[in-house]
Amino acid sequence: MYNTFMKVNDEHVVKIEKLTNLGLGLAKVDNFVVFVENTCPEDLVRIKLTKINKSYANATFEIIEPSPHRVEPFCPMQKVCGACQLQFVDYEFQLKIKQQIVQETIKTISGLDIEIPQVIPSPDTINYRHKIQYPISQTKNSGRILAGYYKPKSHEIVNIKYCPIQPQICDEIIQFIRDKAFDFGIQGFNEKKHTGDLRHVVIRSSAYNKKNLVVLVVNATKTFDRLKDFAKSIYEEFEEVCGVCVNYNSKKTNVILGAKSECLYGEEFVEEQILDKIFKIGPNTFFQINPKSSENIFRYVRDYICANFENPLVLDAYAGISSFGIVISDACQKVVTVEENSESCELAKIVAKNNNVKNIEINNMDAGKFFAKEKRQFDVVILDPPRKGCTEQSLDEAYRLTNDTIVYVSCNPATLARDLKYLTQKGCRVESIQPFDMFCHTYHIENVAIIKK
Repeated sequence: MYNTFMKVNDEHVVKIEKLTNLGLGLAKVDNFVVFVENTCPEDLVRIKLTKINKSYANATFEIIEPSPHRVEPFCPMQKVCGACQLQFVDYEFQLKIKQQIVQETIKTISGLDIEIPQVIPSPDTINYRHKIQYPISQTKNSGRILAGYYKPKSHEIVNIKYCPIQPQICDEIIQFIRDKAFDFGIQGFNEKKHTGDLRHVVIRSSAYNKKNLVVLVVNATKTFDRLKDFAKSIYEEFEEVCGVCVNYNSKKTNVILGAKSECLYGEEFVEEQILDKIFKIGPNTFFQINPKSSENIFRYVRDYICANFENPLVLDAYAGISSFGIVISDACQKVVTVEENSESCELAKIVAKNNNVKNIEINNMDAGKFFAKEKRQFDVVILDPPRKGCTEQSLDEAYRLTNDTIVYVSCNPATLARDLKYLTQKGCRVESIQPFDMFCHTYHIENVAIIKK
């Protein structure tokens, strides 16, 4: 419907109907769609229109009658931080919202009318985030170090001293960095001028052994003495810190980590356990932020393979450090993994050896190129692509290489729906889609789709 009657600053009383796949509250004024941030389904609100397009409007709001699902956020920074968009919604209802998001996104984009089951909840809903990435800056006058998340739709850092969704030790390490950086002459990064030393602090915190790997991302191409001294002070201050690394990123980019990392003190890896396997995670290693929810996903895939195949040949594509391949190896005749990042492949070989996994073949290659040259037929192909999903060429090759099942693991319902549409047009059938809550209190949702050829 096109707008012919609404103006900026108009006010209306509406009830929020649902949340979109981007976490926006959706209401209607005479069937005209209005998006309202930070609202909950069933909120009765007075809205004020701020922007009007041909087919929708945006608005601010004040609550007249709160939804029965609205709760007080447990973090005092929730409204300004932007990291936990749904923390004001009770957790059980968050899961229902995510279930609805997946259901509607799949149907709207793919045209598939698939019944989406209940979301498998995260075992932990606080202290669940075991990877933090804080941008660092410095105040102009006092030179005070700021570390936290960006305010929504800005590059203004919210200085976060307490974050209840991550382990408390992370707050303590960050506070030490804030307090001591000045003593070692370490300056916070100035994004506009591209000056200063410390751009980000990344912490990989282990749920398995409570150890922490600290990564200092610096605006430099090599280390320097005051940085070494600063790293040493962090390492010596915390017995929970197993290592301090530096990552070099001097480029004008929003990408957090540069290509090169170096361990200055202690170990260059932190260990994490998924089911019965121990993994090593380095500064540049991709690994899920919520280990216990990740276990649910790995267990789900492994159990499916055990229940439906006997000694299958499995291909794990976009494998990272071959996490899926290593975890499911006990249920397989052989697992073949492919990953284009050479560091991840070398680390995967170490992890496989340490876990006594002998039936795995690790290939360091672009997935598309590997698919094109591969002649073997696999019983199961596991696809775990980045948020943008798969290319049509990769989907074509995955279809060609499997003689039975594709397991598609996705963190983006929209690109999953797009790729499922493509595969079903080739003749595949989507057997099931199971959502998992990996990112509590956000609108993000992980899904595992089982696709039969």
